Amino acid sequence: MSEVVSQDEVVQAAAGEQEYLAFRLGAEEYGIHILQTQEIRNLEALTRIANAPDYLRGVLNLRGVIVPVVDMRLRFGTGEARMDEATVNIILNIRGHVIGMMVDSVSDVVTLPHSSIKPPPELGSVFSTDFITGLGEVDQRMLILLDIDKLMSSPELGLIQPA
Repeated sequence: MSEVVSQDEVVQAAAGEQEYLAFRLGAEEYGIHILQTQEIRNLEALTRIANAPDYLRGVLNLRGVIVPVVDMRLRFGTGEARMDEATVNIILNIRGHVIGMMVDSVSDVVTLPHSSIKPPPELGSVFSTDFITGLGEVDQRMLILLDIDKLMSSPELGLIQPA
């Protein structure tokens, strides 16, 4: 199966740039590769699943597809999620699996040159940074760049099988 790549993506790859969707969890800003984002939806009612972990808020019906929704604040332990008019679900498509990610807000789409991405800090055994691909700097902002594929296929979540 071949993937359709736009002319802009070809130019950006040649220039050593990548686009990320920036979103907020509390005071921190994160980024995921834009190609893994299917859509952004306003907060909507979820159906809770019995015995599911707290961070798995429930499921939603997206045009006939049942989509599990992970509350990223609870998943990252950054406090109780606030749910207001800015709270959204980012719908991801990871290797054919559709998964929702509840975040405080979406900031924008940023283009980062490879030169502005620094490797993640080595924190020893304090906690795993396996799903952090780097730290991107844009307009005096620091973006924590996530490998969302690795995060969603982690043993803790178990939503998809590891690649």
